[in-house]
Amino acid sequence: MGAVTMGSELPDKRLELLARIADEVRGCRACPLHEGTRNAVPGEGNPHAEVMLIGEAPGQNEDAQGRPFVGASGQFLTQMLVAAGYPRSEVFIANVAKHRPPGNRDPMPDEIAACSDFLQRQVDAINPLVIVTLGRHSMARYFPGEKISHIHGQPRIVRGRVVLPLYHPAAALHQGALRKVLEADFSTLPSVVERARRRRDTVGEAPVAATPVLGDGPQNAAGVPGSTRVAREVGPLPDAPVQASFGLIGITSPDPAPAMPKSEGTPRITPPRQLPLL
Repeated sequence: MGAVTMGSELPDKRLELLARIADEVRGCRACPLHEGTRNAVPGEGNPHAEVMLIGEAPGQNEDAQGRPFVGASGQFLTQMLVAAGYPRSEVFIANVAKHRPPGNRDPMPDEIAACSDFLQRQVDAINPLVIVTLGRHSMARYFPGEKISHIHGQPRIVRGRVVLPLYHPAAALHQGALRKVLEADFSTLPSVVERARRRRDTVGEAPVAATPVLGDGPQNAAGVPGSTRVAREVGPLPDAPVQASFGLIGITSPDPAPAMPKSEGTPRITPPRQLPLL
């Protein structure tokens, strides 16, 4: 079954479905990314996971092993997961791009689009309670046009599913100022999951597919064609302190910090969201 793991011995079609998707990813030639790579990196984890983490693209170590987040940033991610009470065996981890971009560059919009269906099918199969996006390219899938420096650590409901946008672990390793911010944001994961459970049990609203609408709106912060229609279906997670106001076509936050530039340098950082335990 490859890198797909199971948290239970009970038969379940999710495992078979995820294995089938992984096989398709390994054979994908929809974009040039597969050229020069050693392994595709479909994703791995528990098919019954309440938490699904979505990163950006595989790096050198991931390409060598065919597994997501196995390098230095993966070790940091694992540490934060364990600290939050979620060992890797209890979550599912994937990326918006399934092959390593040359030289570890950022994935291009067409490369992300080529992998989009694979990722959405994984989301639909697992049906996680909470999606954690890691980095701006992953964030842009659910918050087109937004800046990660504005909304990191702020869980929002996107088309019936709770999405928590966070900085990428690699960014925190390269920019020391982000490390404490990411750790503080990550520490809120248990309370976000608990509030999502209560919302599900109280409202009785099952998560629905959150396929982004690509191509009918301006490019977002990651350069991916986005849709203003997605933002109309974004709202705050109930019982959370609301620090942002949502309009029809986006999210605005009082006194926002500037976006993290692509060039090197230490960005100004929005204070991390501190969520109350329920």
